[in-house]
This record gives sequence, C-alpha cells and structure tokens, in this order.
Amino acid sequence: MKHGLNLLIQHGKPEDILPSIAKASGAHTVYAHTETCSEELRVERGVRAGLQKVRRQTQEPSGKNPLSPKLELVWGSTMYHTDDLPFHPTELPDVYTQFRKSVESKCTIRSCFKLPTSLGPLPRCDLDEIGGWGCVPLVDDLGLHHEKVNMGMCFRGGESAALSRVNEYFWRKDLLRVYKETRNGMLGPDYSTKFSPWLASGCISPRLVYEEVKRYEKERQANDSTYWVLFELIWRDYFRFLSVKYVNSLFQIGGPRKVESIKWSQDRVLFESWREGRTGYPLIDANMKELYTTGFMSNRGRQIVCSFLVRDMGIDWRMGAEWFETCLLDYDPCSNYGNWTYGAGVGNDPREDRYFSIPKQAQNYDPDGEYVAYWLPELQALPKDKRHFPGKSYIKQIVPLKFGSSNQRHGRSNYNRRQGKDYAGGSKNFY
Repeated sequence: MKHGLNLLIQHGKPEDILPSIAKASGAHTVYAHTETCSEELRVERGVRAGLQKVRRQTQEPSGKNPLSPKLELVWGSTMYHTDDLPFHPTELPDVYTQFRKSVESKCTIRSCFKLPTSLGPLPRCDLDEIGGWGCVPLVDDLGLHHEKVNMGMCFRGGESAALSRVNEYFWRKDLLRVYKETRNGMLGPDYSTKFSPWLASGCISPRLVYEEVKRYEKERQANDSTYWVLFELIWRDYFRFLSVKYVNSLFQIGGPRKVESIKWSQDRVLFESWREGRTGYPLIDANMKELYTTGFMSNRGRQIVCSFLVRDMGIDWRMGAEWFETCLLDYDPCSNYGNWTYGAGVGNDPREDRYFSIPKQAQNYDPDGEYVAYWLPELQALPKDKRHFPGKSYIKQIVPLKFGSSNQRHGRSNYNRRQGKDYAGGSKNFY
C-alpha cells in the first residue's frame, strides 16, 4: 500500500479464483513463479485452462474474438537461476558435492531487482463482484488458536518480518559470525537463522540472503559460518532442481533410485505414537511435540526423528513426510520430500544412507536434557543425566533401538553404529 497498490485476498483454489480476478480487473497477463512438482503443475494447468475461458473486453477490430488473459511463468525461488546452470536440470549430478562445486566455479548469482518507487495505480475496476479487496484472516478465523511458547521463534508472515529477522540475525545480534557452531542447536530462537518459513512462502529471496551475506563478509568478516549459510542455500537449490530431474520419483516409496529391497510397514499404532510424541524416547517425543505445537523443528531434530521412524520403527517414510507436510511452516515439496528420501535411504545418492543413534545425538546436542525437559515438563524434576533415558519415570519405549541399548543412563549408553558409522555432521537444508 505504501507503493500505491493493495493486496487482494481471496479464499479458494487458484484455478477458480485467478480467472475471476483477471476477468473483473481486465488483466491481460497473470504472472507467477513456475513450479516443478506434480500437484503444483496441476494447479498451473488449471489456472491456464480457466484463463482461456475468460474473454477480455478489448478494442479489437470488428469480427475478431476478444483475447483471453495469458499465464506467464518465470523461474524463481532458487539462488542460482535454472538458465545459468552449467547443465540442464535433467542432467543434474546425483551427488550434491559435484553439483555444489560445479555451480560455485561456473555460475554467478543474479542480483536482486530493485523495487520500483511506485507500483500503482490501482486497477480501474469494481472488485465488488468478487468480494472486494478482502482482509487477512485472524488465526481464530481459521479454526486455530495461539500456543504460548517461551523458548521458540515467533514467526510473523510477510516481507517486513523477514527483512527484520535478517537484520536481527546478521547485523544487530551478529549471529552470522557463529552460525556454523550453533546451527545444530534445538532450543531457542537464535541457534539458526530461522529464515526457512519466509523463504518457503516467497516472503524473501535467497538472492537477498546471499547479498546480505556478501555485504557482511565485506563489512565485518568472512569465515566458515558465513560460507555455511550459502552452503545450505545451495542444498535448497539442489532439491529444487532434483525435483525437475526425478519428477514424481520423489514421492514414490522407492525414491529416485527405485529401491525395492526395503520392506516398509504402515503400522498405524507405531506411526501414531511417533506422530503424537508417545514413543517413550524423550528426544523423539520432545521434537514431535514441538513440531505439532509450533510448526517448526530444528534441522538436527528433523534428521533424528526421521531416522527413528524409518530405521528403528521401519515405518513407510512417506507417512512421515506427509505429517511434516501437514505441520511445517517452512514446507515446500522439494526440500521436504528430498530430505525424507535421503533419510530413508532411497535418495538419489546412496552414500547419504545414515542412522542416527539416539543416545549419541542426545549426548552431543542436549547433554543436560534442557530441550527434552522444556517440551516434556514431567522430566524437569529428574536429574539431568536421566532425562533422556528416565526408565519407569516415563512412558514405556514402544520399540527397541535398532542398534545399541536403549536402557542405559544418558551419557553412558553403549550405542552401536550402522556399519560402524554414526552420522553427526552436516545438514541438508536451510532451517
């Protein structure tokens, strides 16, 4: 509104709403970011078909049919533009490191566009026939209610809130300097950037984040942490381009590699215990309660609960991915399902097949049980070394761990490792 326009808010499906808006406003073109996954592509086709039924009232020569509005799609959402890649997305390397090194050495990142001073004037039409401009709904209008969380991040939608968070994290609190050291935290607002909900919603561009990182490196310092933010953004790009290459394979049980050797279970009792945070493992239960309550979970937590569902429970990974899709504020199909295929061992790179030992993860990332005690208040009275494995002071463990004992005191568990290797390193997204 400061730039001479307004935000038109309608409720319904894009394929129904957009043609009606185009007709009421006399628009000749609808612009949108192009999508890559099947459900979103189906919406694009529906919008295009709906627009073709609209006839614009134009000053056409006598005898000519009025033109229909057209749908024009432009590439967006990634840091690297698809046209600038050194290969077509269908020829994307199956190993992330190969992709990263290739784009870092051969590609440049396009600059952000400058916002015009004025975006007006408003369309000269009466929008009453489609319900006027509309208004932003309240949480209560959506049948939801506010949850009070003291230790998490309060996410507010929109570009202004996104830019405020970038300024706060990079410049005011100077947290970019230590991002790589803190990014595996789980409790509080500032262990990671928390940009992902705004990136997923299009409130902020990854290119703007890139430009701010580069400005920080120039004005303050460049180190492993500043690079690691860009490293994570490249992972985000990779999953987007991966969805172009593998299309619906990302959503199928065998994943991009069409793995058929794994026999997955769809046991509803086990799955519901995981979904509701009733597994008997505080680290799993705390993360799942945070997800349901806030719509967010740390990157570390996502990897741990994914590993538990698919490795220790043997549950169909797609059930977990669909629950994440239901809950996450930062959901986007490429990153969500891409990460789940990796976590389930059916991703395009077989070397990404990992098992996360709960005792090991607890010891490394919540050694005092502060995180689990916050989300599971019944554990607060326990000694810190018993919070992760409280025995009879907590609900019964629903399954044994696939590797290692699950009854040891926290910090003393004799965890085994899948094929002698427990993964404790890097992440695969930008949380």
